[in-house]
Order: sequence, then structure tokens, then C-alpha cells
Amino acid sequence: MTDTVIVAIISLLGTLLGSFGGTQLVKYRIEQLEKKVEKHNSIVEKTYILEEKVKVANHRIEDLERKGEE
Repeated sequence: MTDTVIVAIISLLGTLLGSFGGTQLVKYRIEQLEKKVEKHNSIVEKTYILEEKVKVANHRIEDLERKGEE
């Protein structure tokens, strides 16, 4: 009976360590994905700002072209 208990305890420890290791790996991967998402969102925001600036610049160019034609 003692052998069975020892094997059960060893199995329990192995299972707990494996679960803990798996959890740590998942946490790490989620953190890395969050960093990538933050970078992506930053780029999207910068792209939006640049698009707005291009629209304004194009509008100014059109206004100057109209004034030049007059």
C-alpha cells in the first residue's frame, strides 16, 4: 500500500508541476501577444493621423491650384 501512495504522490507532483509550467507558458505568450497588439494599435492610430494630414494637404493643394487658375 505504501508503494501505491508513493506513486500517487509522485504522480500528483508531476501533474502539478506540469500544470504550473503550462500556465506560466500561456501567461508569457499572452503577454507577448498583448505587446504586439499594442504596437499594432499604435501604428493604426498613427496611420489615421497621417491620412487626415494628407487629406488636409490635398485640400490645400486644390485650393492653391484654383487660386492659380483665377
